[in-house]
Amino acid sequence: MPEEDIRAHLCRLGLTRIQADIYVTLLGTGSCSTERLAAKVRSNPHGTADDAPLNGHTLEGELAHLRKLGLITLSDGETEGGEHVPVEPTIALEGLAHTRTAEVHRAHLAARQAYHGYRRSMAPQGTEDLLEVVRGPRIAERIWNFEEAAECEVLRFDTPPYHTHCTANPIEIEKLGSGVQYRVVYSKSAVQNTAYYSINIQPCIAAGEQARVLPTVPVKLTIYDRRLATVSMSYIESEVKDYLLMVHPSSLLSALTGLFETSWRAALPMHLNDRVPCGLQPVHRRILELLSTGITDDTIAEVLGISRRTLSRHVEAINTRAGSMTRFQMALHAARNGWI
Repeated sequence: MPEEDIRAHLCRLGLTRIQADIYVTLLGTGSCSTERLAAKVRSNPHGTADDAPLNGHTLEGELAHLRKLGLITLSDGETEGGEHVPVEPTIALEGLAHTRTAEVHRAHLAARQAYHGYRRSMAPQGTEDLLEVVRGPRIAERIWNFEEAAECEVLRFDTPPYHTHCTANPIEIEKLGSGVQYRVVYSKSAVQNTAYYSINIQPCIAAGEQARVLPTVPVKLTIYDRRLATVSMSYIESEVKDYLLMVHPSSLLSALTGLFETSWRAALPMHLNDRVPCGLQPVHRRILELLSTGITDDTIAEVLGISRRTLSRHVEAINTRAGSMTRFQMALHAARNGWI
């Protein structure tokens, strides 16, 4: 690894630039007297000669600090007049890493407290720890930030309109790959949007999203790790859709989570399980999936990129496979045999 990279990493762990220069110089020269070390550091093209004066007093202080950290020692155990020797850094660097982690944690707490102070000054009394309102163009950015921060589970009611402009969701696919669970209840209107279905819904289901559908969902809602919920406006409230309500841990968040679970139990699955007969063609699996959402034949044909006549032939083939005469009978057969 280049010396400059080593210096940068040591500085990230809490060493000053001069201390990093001294340690890296000793790694290159081995044991070294104070006078020779000072000359080496000054002559190093990556050193501190142009950044800070390195006099005898400064160098002695930095050497003492490095000895205290356990990164260097004096040869033969001498306390004065000996040569400086680098020490195997594992223990010392672990100590520095723990110190820096504690500092980052304290900075995190300080930032949170400062932000809570800001919210208390801006929010109506008694609501500062419960609700937060995000407006306008910041909404999409905040939504992506929340998605990226999810660690365990995302629960969602999905319905138009969309602050992210009906685009793909690569963050969800990445999160699914890392083990984050997604459960999404789509409204019928979301599934009927053929472009959105192709670019967003289907890729997420293929990546492992658990998806169900209802004719309508009670509210546009996403819950992240059961510690934060976002509520935004549906088509009914589209005139004021430029608002996103953030709900922090509270009885309201618990109520929204309960609402999702109730709706999830009532919704129909949008994807088939592993018990579908191997003789069923892939297009027939897609048709069964789309039929279960309740969308029209015209929309199904558009999603699949086929004509209504071709769709009718496929539905007839599924009926034949199920031994049914009507779509109702076909649905009963599919449910009883674990197709859906």
